Amino acid sequence: MLNVAIVGPGLVGGALIEQLVAHTQSPRFARLPIAVVGLINSKRMALSSTAFTAADLAQWQTTLLGDSAEPADLSRFADTLSAVSGGATAVVDCTSSDAIAALYPSWLTRGLHVVTPNKKGFSGEMSLFREIERLASSPLGPNVYHEATVGAGLPVLSTLNDLVRTGDRIIKIEGIFSGTLSYLFNNFSAPGASHSFSACVAVAKANGYTEPDPRDDLNGMDVARKVTILGRVAGLDIGTDTLPVENIVPEALRGVSTAEEFMERLPEFDDHFSQLNKEALQSGSVLRYVGFVDGVEGQSSVKLARYPLDHPFASLKGSDNIIAFTTERFPNPLIIQGAGAGAAVTAFGIFSDLIKIAERFGSGLADPKF
Repeated sequence: MLNVAIVGPGLVGGALIEQLVAHTQSPRFARLPIAVVGLINSKRMALSSTAFTAADLAQWQTTLLGDSAEPADLSRFADTLSAVSGGATAVVDCTSSDAIAALYPSWLTRGLHVVTPNKKGFSGEMSLFREIERLASSPLGPNVYHEATVGAGLPVLSTLNDLVRTGDRIIKIEGIFSGTLSYLFNNFSAPGASHSFSACVAVAKANGYTEPDPRDDLNGMDVARKVTILGRVAGLDIGTDTLPVENIVPEALRGVSTAEEFMERLPEFDDHFSQLNKEALQSGSVLRYVGFVDGVEGQSSVKLARYPLDHPFASLKGSDNIIAFTTERFPNPLIIQGAGAGAAVTAFGIFSDLIKIAERFGSGLADPKF
């Protein structure tokens, strides 16, 4: 049995709960039993000594407000989980909190596995990353899985781990890692496209593709965190503080006080983006916002770049992500492409990591994976 506790159930956590409930109704459950035993948000927590029922989970918001719930206490939450009997226990962190990520080492020392889409523990302070890595590398210790930190449900980190562990040499990893920026430039920079940049941002915002403040997408920091994670897993000592990141928010708009003011003034800079696009199209290329991990020269970066029309990045559609691994064994890049954002696919990435832990626990194997 794998016992699961979810920290920060919300959009992604709710989607994960739905998938876990469906799993209990599948024949696969008999071989890989997974039970939810804990839920906690910023205010309340609920714990079960056995497992929450499907009915409890179907209305998990009510469960967190019910008579059996109590004020949130992360320390006691972890202590209680570490004492759960009848199998291994994994904590799923569905937040984007630095403070929660800083707790991973304490969870691991309690024997709790960690699964998360939270990038902060793997792209923040190198000392935290190294401590998590050390604790997860113990032959008999708990596992850490964070597939969903880079490509949501896409098998990006698992592929990179396989390449590294089999001794392949990483030459470069290049990709469009942001569904938001993928959508923007797929629509703005393409032969025959006629929309202004500000109009594309407005449509993306209206459709819920961007953060509430689109500057949080356009500044490139989300891509920088993903590049940092990939670089570190590949063995590079890089961080968002040393990685060159091209912020495409016009400098005059970086300090405006509200997202509404930013959106109102963005059309003032349409000519700037139009000129960049015109120059790219005249050279037979399109603009794409990419992250680049350089495994040879150490020149990793995040930037707006040009790609010829016959390049796989140029033909991307919608808000898909695409990642290309160029290695000694794959001189013609190994390419992964698909939806890299969204609650359902992110929950799938988390769920697949939980299944790996359940399989490992059930088979008695002690092969750590980070």
